[in-house]
Amino acid sequence: MIAGRIRHTVAFTLAHAEGSAGERDFLEAAERLAAVPGVEAFELLAEVSPKNGYRFGISMEFADQAAYDGYNEHPDHVRFVQERWLSEASDFLELDYAARYYGVLAGLVRRLRLVSSW
Repeated sequence: MIAGRIRHTVAFTLAHAEGSAGERDFLEAAERLAAVPGVEAFELLAEVSPKNGYRFGISMEFADQAAYDGYNEHPDHVRFVQERWLSEASDFLELDYAARYYGVLAGLVRRLRLVSSW
């Protein structure tokens, strides 16, 4: 991930029974968030590890803070949270990351930027 980009992730469990119509409907509605302007690299994920109680995950990326803020304020996202998420997600953990570079990788990126600016 390039410095300045933001990855928005959430691990969650639904109040719906596994494999139910309610679960399918929620997940289909969640997938429509990929169409919100600014959303990139959208993924709807199924948990495979027994190390936690979450069943699903959503991951998406944004070019920068402005794109991330635009997503959070977009009417489709706000509506999804109010009408679906708050009543149907029984447990969740949201983590949002900004890419950072350290050490050798940071030096390489700086050199590449210098070369590409010639």
